[in-house]
Amino acid sequence: MEIEQYLTPAKIEEQEYAPFVWGSNLKRNTKEGFPDLDGVKVAIIGVGEERNSVDNKGCAKAPDRVRESFYSLSYINSLTVADIGNIIPGHTAKDTYSALEFVCAELLERKIVPVIIGGSQDLTYANYIAYQRSMQTVNIVCVDRKIDLGDMEDEISSDSYLSKIVQYQPSLLFNYSQVGYQTHFVNQQEIETLKKMFFDLYRLGQIQTSLEEAEPIVRNADILSFDISAIRRSDAPGTFNSTPNGLYGEEACQIFRYAGMSDKLSSIGIYEVNPEHDDRGQTVQLAAQMIWYFLDGFTARKNDYPSTTDKDYMKYRVTMKEATHEIVFYKSLKTDRWWMEVPYRVGLKSKFERHHMVPCSYEDYQMACAEEMPDRWWQAYQKLS
Repeated sequence: MEIEQYLTPAKIEEQEYAPFVWGSNLKRNTKEGFPDLDGVKVAIIGVGEERNSVDNKGCAKAPDRVRESFYSLSYINSLTVADIGNIIPGHTAKDTYSALEFVCAELLERKIVPVIIGGSQDLTYANYIAYQRSMQTVNIVCVDRKIDLGDMEDEISSDSYLSKIVQYQPSLLFNYSQVGYQTHFVNQQEIETLKKMFFDLYRLGQIQTSLEEAEPIVRNADILSFDISAIRRSDAPGTFNSTPNGLYGEEACQIFRYAGMSDKLSSIGIYEVNPEHDDRGQTVQLAAQMIWYFLDGFTARKNDYPSTTDKDYMKYRVTMKEATHEIVFYKSLKTDRWWMEVPYRVGLKSKFERHHMVPCSYEDYQMACAEEMPDRWWQAYQKLS
């Protein structure tokens, strides 16, 4: 079964593009035919699905508007990208999920990174289910102003898709990280529930105090899901759910660049952009620029995931006097990035081997040297032990 049967060309006005912009350098799904995906590293997919959106009707129009802005941005040499068009809406939202799941699974098998332009954020569920074909356990990082957990009994929506991911069987979820949430939008019970699962939660203030600390969080992700309402209204008014506080536009672009640089990250989505609420296309332009920075980061991938026998790393051992644990740190000589090694039970190697090297920062190493257990190490240890 070929993926093109689930896709239709984007509906954008044809025009002549300058030779140095993406509009002249993409492999595109057009009326003339579906593009050859040989050599393609990244594929853009539009999904105009909004039937399970909460208070943001109109976000289905975002994919083509974001494309129009993206096509005019400068081309990044040496990177082959395809725009494979829009998922054909199903009879129900679940039908659309199934189509997106199949297309993403096919792309992942071909080692092509899907860049999903929604639509509403419940599409993250379909992106997650795409990994069941390989039975690969995954880490999800969600950037959002609130936690979309909802009640376990709720029907799936943009406000409750996370509970469906958590309940899905067989479970594929190893870790979930919430980045940039604002406490005044969050039910304290949701925070407690996620903490009991040893998931990672980072408030907006924590991220903005030191944006560099977001890099190891994103580097640990297989999936990045970004709700545009995580950005403040002055920078991204184009969603019904925009609020006065949030990330700045340049911070969102930096997070997407971190995602592009991660060798582990294999799919990404940007959701809830609503052209009907946009002021002079500002949010559409920002979303396009975020995708551009993801691609820019993608070209900077160094394949520097540590190996215990690799000579391109400095290895540091820190013994905690007040604990029974020794923490082993690795520092890449290529990129100066850090990892921590977390032990796991014998017999779980095949399932958890790809999760026992936890991305971290120099600050985590300093904490360990000062006899403080890094939260990242402890959270991972609880899930692996």
